[in-house]
Amino acid sequence: MVRLMLTLTPAVCVLSGIAFSYTFEKYLRDDEKSSTKSDSDRQMYDKVSKKGKVEPGVAVGTSAASEASEDGVGVNSRSLVSVVLVLFLLMFVVHATYVTSNAYSHPSVVLQSSTSHGDRIIMDDFREAYHWLRENTADDARIMSWWDYGYQIAGMANRTTLVDNNTWNNSHIALVGKAMSSNESAAYEIMTALDVDYVLIIFGGVIGYSGDDINKFLWMVRIAEGEHPKEIKEANYFTDSGEYSVGPQASEIMLNCMMYKMSYYRFAEVRMGYNQDGFDRTRGYDITLEHIEEAYTSENWLVRIYKVKKPENRPVIKKSERQVTVETKKVSK
Repeated sequence: MVRLMLTLTPAVCVLSGIAFSYTFEKYLRDDEKSSTKSDSDRQMYDKVSKKGKVEPGVAVGTSAASEASEDGVGVNSRSLVSVVLVLFLLMFVVHATYVTSNAYSHPSVVLQSSTSHGDRIIMDDFREAYHWLRENTADDARIMSWWDYGYQIAGMANRTTLVDNNTWNNSHIALVGKAMSSNESAAYEIMTALDVDYVLIIFGGVIGYSGDDINKFLWMVRIAEGEHPKEIKEANYFTDSGEYSVGPQASEIMLNCMMYKMSYYRFAEVRMGYNQDGFDRTRGYDITLEHIEEAYTSENWLVRIYKVKKPENRPVIKKSERQVTVETKKVSK
């Protein structure tokens, strides 16, 4: 959406400039036209005296009075429209300045909030997580995350990502979306085939960050369904009433997908308030993971990184207790 806004902004500015220019030109030129027209009309309707001279001060009938009233209304309307347009432009300047100072003047990797007392809080979870990846993972480690964070991971953590903000390879993005929306066993097969070492997700359930991966999850499902319609269906992730929810009414497929389990893993250990513990919003018990393990969680639980367990070199054979049978020899009498 941001890229689309940047692309369309010049065209919108040019079109709006043309519209304002045309409006101002029309309303400001009417004053000159009306004044010249009134002068010509006044000369046309001047009364001729007996001597053949024109008496400029006398007008026929009530044309002068009606013309004066029309000119007065026209001036008022032109002034009103001009003032409204100027106020609109001034309000736009104030709005643009406010948005620029609050939304576009802060880096997207550093979040800030304020307490009830007005104190500012800086949340630096993104840079903490990327620094951890740079210092604690192998140089050739492969990171699986949604494409929104591809450039950040490559630039700040110096690690290889499966998908990035280029978004040219839609099939690869769909494969990542399929892994995120599948259960752990199916996702593990995909991650093993892609040689994934770590999985990075964004979770805003603790600090109330609405732009996390749970909020973007439906797009992962939709893109995955476009490439893999037999395995992934968007309708399976809605409630019975057709709503998207991670609450008690969520579907079983939603509760067992990788995105949900990685987001709410160990969430019951978090204290949300003075006497309120964190909780598994849906099932009321801890989530267990089999094929991945938690590697790092940032201070505010905004960034969570999981390590993919490598498959065993040999299949694990279940051990069984050895049974020994003792044969008794019969002695003939």
